[in-house]
Amino acid sequence: MSIFSRFFGRKDTPNDAPAATDATALVANPDIENPLSLQVVFPGSLPVQAGALTQALQGYHASTRDARVEVAPDMDELFALAGWGEHVVRLVGFNAPLPHDALEVCVAPAHYPAEVKAEVRAHASHVLLYYAGHATDVHAQYVALATVAGALADLGALAVLNEHAHTSLPAGVFTRESLGEESVEVLESLPLNVLYCGFVKYDVEGTQGVWMRTYGGDLFGLPDFASLAEGHHQGEYFSNLFNDVMSYLRNSEAQMDAGHTMQIGENTFMKLRAPTEAEYFLQGPGRVLVADIISESEINRPDAPAA
Repeated sequence: MSIFSRFFGRKDTPNDAPAATDATALVANPDIENPLSLQVVFPGSLPVQAGALTQALQGYHASTRDARVEVAPDMDELFALAGWGEHVVRLVGFNAPLPHDALEVCVAPAHYPAEVKAEVRAHASHVLLYYAGHATDVHAQYVALATVAGALADLGALAVLNEHAHTSLPAGVFTRESLGEESVEVLESLPLNVLYCGFVKYDVEGTQGVWMRTYGGDLFGLPDFASLAEGHHQGEYFSNLFNDVMSYLRNSEAQMDAGHTMQIGENTFMKLRAPTEAEYFLQGPGRVLVADIISESEINRPDAPAA
């Protein structure tokens, strides 16, 4: 079975099939219609070769020591499969920058230095990672993608991006040297809105304060959350708050909706509502709940003001 057939999860026809098939060959799962994706950018031309990526992936963590990588030969673009255990990841690479809009939605709101952002914006090539394995849990799929991104970071990548979540991180965060022997455990324990979901701040003209919201909760079956903060100085507070609430919902399978309240401090609560028509910038791509911060005395007031 050719790598191109396996890349797309197709089986060769009987006339094309070899007499014997390698039972260990990597095959993409054809049942995944909308795969999760991460994007990895590089400063120069693509350095990805099967041997180098195999070595980087096998050395990344104890669980990946038997990882395999196959690269389609004699192509200007990169078509490759990487896999270990139940995981398979498609890699599609181009010796060209990411489209500007796709890049900016990840880099502009990111929380790392401007000089690093400038290097990322000046990248020359990129690789798209798509989950194509058999894990059914969204978080496990993202961790597998981040693991391959970590191996690519060891090959000289600049940054790892999540376009759906509107976020990115310098690739150095993901290297084996940076994360150590428990690299995958670290990736498993990342706060949701660091990479698998995103946290974005908006200065909206005519609005006093700064809007802050998450992106990417929809892929976890969660609402995204937004709130109007006093200023940028409250970014860490709301990032932690939203991450804690989303993690609680994911782990407990509890449900939250407009009209619900939740205690978040000794005398502080958040009351949830849908965005108004004037808050169009909060709409989509999934369900968004606005968290108005209120005191205990305001819990039963339907028009309780935001903080």
